[in-house]
Parts: sequence; C-alpha cells; structure tokens
Amino acid sequence: MNIKEFLESQKNLVDDFDAQVLLAHVLEISRPQLIANLHTPLDSLQLDSATQLFARLKVGEPLPYILGQWEFFGLDFEINKNVLIPRPETELLVEKAISFLKNNPDKRNVIDVGTGSGIIAISIAKHIPDVKIIATDISPKALQVAKRNAIQHGVEKQIEFIECDLLPSDDRPQTADHTTSSIVHRLSSIDLICANLPYIPTKTLHGLEVYNKEPTLALDGGDDGLDIYRRLFSLAKQYRLSPQEGLSSLIWLCEFEETQGKSITHLANDFFENANVHVFQDLAGRDRLLEIVS
Repeated sequence: MNIKEFLESQKNLVDDFDAQVLLAHVLEISRPQLIANLHTPLDSLQLDSATQLFARLKVGEPLPYILGQWEFFGLDFEINKNVLIPRPETELLVEKAISFLKNNPDKRNVIDVGTGSGIIAISIAKHIPDVKIIATDISPKALQVAKRNAIQHGVEKQIEFIECDLLPSDDRPQTADHTTSSIVHRLSSIDLICANLPYIPTKTLHGLEVYNKEPTLALDGGDDGLDIYRRLFSLAKQYRLSPQEGLSSLIWLCEFEETQGKSITHLANDFFENANVHVFQDLAGRDRLLEIVS
C-alpha cells in the first residue's frame, strides 16, 4: 500500500487534513513532502504505526495530543492531556504583551497566571530577551510540561514556575522547587499581568466537543465563565496588583470567551475604578482580549 492508497482508505473516517498531518508525522516528513510523494510505498512498520495512531484519531482523541506537539506563535510546543491545546486566538494576547514591552523598555517584570504549557510566557521571553517572568499554575503536571518547553526554547533562565492557585500566597514568591524567586522579589513590582484562565461557562462546556478531551480544570469558568477572573481580581487588590492612582502603569491582558465582552468589562470596572478598560477583537472580529491599564 502506498501513501495515496492509505489516505484514501481513511476517507470518511477522519478529516483529510488531519490524516495528512498524522501520516506525515508517522513518516517523519513534512505535509508538503507527503503530498509530493503520494505513490511512495509504506512498509509494514510504517503501516502498523499509522494504523495505531489513526485508531486513536478515529475515537476522538485530539490530533495535537497524538502528535505530542503543536505550533503557537511560530514555535513548536510539547503538549499532552495535562494542558490545553494552544489556540491561534491567544496569539492576540502575546502580540499585545510583546508590543507593550517593546514600547516600554523600563517594564520587564511579568506574571503569566495559569501558564499551562507555558506558551504565553515562553513566546514573550523569546521576543524580549531581558524580560523576567513568573509563570503560575495550580497543576504540577502542567508546570512540568511548561518547564520542558522553556528549556526546549532556551528561555528557562527568564522564567520561574510557581505552583499555586492563581497568585503566590505571599509577597516573596516561591518557585515550584520551593526556593524564593530570584526573578521578581515583590509582586507589587509587576509591570504586566497576562491571564488566559478558564472562561467557558459550565453548562456551555458540557455541550462542547472539547469536554472530557482537554483538561476541564483549564476550561471551566463557572456559572457565567468569569468566576476565576473574579477570584484573580480580588486577590490582585490584596497584593496591590491593581492599577492605582499615582503609581506607574500596570497592564492587564486577559483572554475571554467571545460573548463575555460586556460582562468582563463591567467586572473590571467594578474592581478597578480608576483604570482604563478596553476590549480588543481577534482576527475573526470577535471580542477576545481585555486590557486594563492605569
């Protein structure tokens, strides 16, 4: 059986694009190379490997988890079932963060709240070599993935990973290795807060294809999808991580679900009365990113 015949045998069973990407992965070639060599025969080992991986795809396992990696912001990231699959809409947050840091060379202390696989923190660090980032997550397994990704991309010295629920419990952050942070010594010195937190309403989530395929902990935002942001904003006020009159600017960048633009704007205005709040749209024209600035 050659490549073309194998792909034809999968028609009506899996998506054509996914089939091409997965078979190219099995053969350790690019998708364009695969398409250019459709008449190349597959040996028995290749067929066995392809059959096993395609069986996982047919029962609904997401392609990125089968591949073990996915692209985000032009970089390849290791992913597994313990972290969310990177989405292109999150690139808007990264673009805004990088732009802010480039335009403000005196601002270099960042927190990435709920880092997951580390895509936000690592993408920022790759473009801003002198940035200092604390990346938090409640999941130790997610932090393990993020650490490996940071090492893979050579930015592990710019980022410290902290296992906690949203924010560290005191003003001298402890790393996941239980040592005092050497990057940012006081949370009140943070210049930029990035957050892509769970924001899908619980009832909505249960009806989505991603339910029980990607980690629910990283998706479920409570009744209206904003429960986690309420907790974060409340914690932020305790640690003075909020825009305050008379102090240097602090920027928040928070991703949210496309229907939540008005509600998250009201929420931000309730917590940060003196701040300027703005909503940005993604490339599809949907409300996607909240910016809070003093």
